[in-house]
Amino acid sequence: MPFFYKPDDGYTADFIPFYWNDSYHLFYLKDYRDVDKHGEGTPWFQIVTRDFVNFEDWGEAIPRGAQGTQDLWIFTGSAIEANSEFSIFYTAHNHHMMEQGKPCQAVTLATSPDLRTWTKHPEVMMYAPGDKGYEPHDWRDPFVFWNEEAGEYWMLLAARLSAIKPSRNRGCTALMASPDLKTWELRDPFWAPNEYFTHECPDLFKMGDWWYLVYSTFTERCVTHYRMSRSINGPWLAPANDAFDTRAYYAAKTASDGDKRYIFGWLATRDGEKDEGGWQWGGCLVAHEITQQPDGTLDVRVPESVPAVFTEPHSLSSKPMLGKWDIGGGHIASASVGEQSMITLGEMPQECMIETEITYHPGTYSFGLLLRADENLENYYQLRFEPANSRMVFDRWPRPGDVPFMFERPLEMTPGKPIKLRVIVDGTAVVAYANNKIALSCRMYNHPTGALGLFVTEGEADFGGVSVRTQQVSNRA
Repeated sequence: MPFFYKPDDGYTADFIPFYWNDSYHLFYLKDYRDVDKHGEGTPWFQIVTRDFVNFEDWGEAIPRGAQGTQDLWIFTGSAIEANSEFSIFYTAHNHHMMEQGKPCQAVTLATSPDLRTWTKHPEVMMYAPGDKGYEPHDWRDPFVFWNEEAGEYWMLLAARLSAIKPSRNRGCTALMASPDLKTWELRDPFWAPNEYFTHECPDLFKMGDWWYLVYSTFTERCVTHYRMSRSINGPWLAPANDAFDTRAYYAAKTASDGDKRYIFGWLATRDGEKDEGGWQWGGCLVAHEITQQPDGTLDVRVPESVPAVFTEPHSLSSKPMLGKWDIGGGHIASASVGEQSMITLGEMPQECMIETEITYHPGTYSFGLLLRADENLENYYQLRFEPANSRMVFDRWPRPGDVPFMFERPLEMTPGKPIKLRVIVDGTAVVAYANNKIALSCRMYNHPTGALGLFVTEGEADFGGVSVRTQQVSNRA
């Protein structure tokens, strides 16, 4: 089984996390990507975990409907416990309905006494209120929660306002309210910034004195954002770094055990399993822990339970390739003023965790890791730190022609202050964490094997405690 969860017979799309009975129940949209064998549509499946490493598969939770039904595709929703039962409000989607002049999306309901056995309620089918100014084909991703301040249930939805011009700026987070989860009343939009095509997969939570609105977009950039406010009623403020990860990480939603909060999204695959391939819908699970800073902004880090499973040291063997390197005392350093230095450290396992603390001198242009480097350093991936640009970058050499490949995350760095780096690699998936603040997720297809390496470009850097660890075979049974 892959370290980053995906089913053997398909791919994971949007995750709907729900914490109950000391475990995270992760419902997800299963994409078979095989219409001939499995037919159209996406059902919901369910996995259960306590550590984000080991998963219990509970199988199909909500089956997709038949060809002519509204819920041929079971799209995103949310789970809630109330009135002595569990309720899932979800998106019923069938684009074939548009050919009949009907809306392709609606919000519907399934209930369960035990989180395992679910009963659909097709009599509950809520469509976009076109007479209230909403477009008919975007009414999805219901997020339902109890609003303690208002004393009622609220439902946030991904919707579009029909009167807004230009048309690509019609996205809004719609709001409905209910006293009992049965009768729903439309309210004014929860958030309508006139900024996006739509706000997918809305999620809302409070941490300390701040409220956070999480949503995903695919227009100005394909990413999961957040906004913050002192009040559930807004105004919603944009932090300087408003994303949790890269373009490869999407449709992420959060859940908490009452102490820590985590965000669950999918790391997308690419067409043809090539670096230059287009991004696909769905992939594998990646979970980050969310932390709050004194100013209310949010950072992410690897969940504490994840590094603990990488217990087996993988031997390293230093081989300087360019420039001068000083090796000893648990450090690997290079003074590369006016030039570039590179060193390889031996073959990388297909699944591993890489750790190091990097300290650089003032004026250093860049430094970082080489991943899956070939023998002559003609081909490799690069995790690069650029102090002058305040960013961490994932890149490839050589780049695939004119196809963009560089992915970046903002990171403030200070000369002499160590950068704590953790990189988890699982086949084609790579997730890097820096300073317990930012995550960078991506895919590596074209170079499937190769060595780990280090580099310094026009400056000086010291790599302390470089290690590669794998898991015991029994841990992955």
